[in-house]
Amino acid sequence: MGSQQAANTRLRSARQALGLRSQQQLADAVTRAGTNIGLRINITARTVRRWESDTPPWPHPDHQAALEALFQRPVADLGFTPPWASGQPDTPPGPGPVSPAITASSAAGPVTMFPQRLPAATLPASIASDYISITSAHRHMYWSVPPAHLHDAVAAHVQLGVRLVTTVPDAARRALAAAVSESSLLAGRIEFFDLQHPIPAQASLVTALQAAQDAQDILLGSAVLAHMAFIPAFSGDRKRADEARDKIRAARAFARRGPASPEMLAWLDAVEAEVETRFGDTRKALQLIHHAEDIFATEEPRPSPPWLDWFSPVRLAGFKGNTLLTARQPRPARETLQTVLDQLPEESAKQRSVFLGDLAAAAVAEDDPEQACVLAEEALDHLARHWYATGMDRIRAVRESLTKWESQSCIRRLDERLYDWNTTVSALTG
Repeated sequence: MGSQQAANTRLRSARQALGLRSQQQLADAVTRAGTNIGLRINITARTVRRWESDTPPWPHPDHQAALEALFQRPVADLGFTPPWASGQPDTPPGPGPVSPAITASSAAGPVTMFPQRLPAATLPASIASDYISITSAHRHMYWSVPPAHLHDAVAAHVQLGVRLVTTVPDAARRALAAAVSESSLLAGRIEFFDLQHPIPAQASLVTALQAAQDAQDILLGSAVLAHMAFIPAFSGDRKRADEARDKIRAARAFARRGPASPEMLAWLDAVEAEVETRFGDTRKALQLIHHAEDIFATEEPRPSPPWLDWFSPVRLAGFKGNTLLTARQPRPARETLQTVLDQLPEESAKQRSVFLGDLAAAAVAEDDPEQACVLAEEALDHLARHWYATGMDRIRAVRESLTKWESQSCIRRLDERLYDWNTTVSALTG
């Protein structure tokens, strides 16, 4: 981070560049920006005075999000220094900057969470190997350990890595920073897909991107940017389509510099297909999926990074089934999804609940409520053993689509399962 100047002239200059002549005008503009992205904040002129002082405090995460939405740049470019980069190793890091408006250019720029002027190494290089071993263990645990339990351990591991990365010899620094990036990416995945907390997920992904930059790991950077595309895509806000597509473009630019394996390129097609499906362009989504299928069929396999363990040809078919369903092609969707379930590895329990939910939705589309309920109940059986908020979303959507068959006994039976003690508490607590 750059050094602070006498008073925060960066923020003041940015304010004036927007034509905001007073601190009160900036306060009002930040409040409005927060409202526009779904935050309930009320910034005062007093808060702005503190931000423009010679020792500006690190803003609250919601305030960070609103500032970045207004100025279209990271708060670190506005004269703020995060406490963990200020030479105070005993200060625990809070959440990373929440940046719903981060662009490809700012993501690829010089912002980094790690100070470039490093103290002399105080710990042996073996610390990096030890840290990487734990990161790898967390990667494997993700598929079976309850997400709320694992998240606490992964988040603490990220905070530990942020502190350690500046204390190991230069030869070990990049490897350690890459492991911090992978761990923060995993934290973001849990927060978004398993716990449905998009704001902290965005913060974790920004931390992951900054750590990937410090590691100079282009492919990790690509993976993080692609994950960032999911957040606006799943928001339900069509005004965020350009934001999601910007992340995909950035992810592809990074992957070209990698170079990425065929498997990763196919995954980027699948992510973009998910984005386009969410924003209603199923024709383009199916074209992307067909392109990904061609990659798997024709490209000579090359090794992917070990952290790319969430994708395969079977998972691609799962994306395809959901897109066919959205495109109102229930029969091919059903056939595709049934093949996915038949071929899905036993350890992929979380994804099984999602695909069962999609298969139940296909049954609804074919006017078969009995079969839809059977499949939804099977998905609930899996969720009872392996909770996954994304899977529960699919089941809730199926239940909403069954309203015209309310009087049937199978619907009442499904409700008994959907609203029993265990499922209800799990849905509320994650």
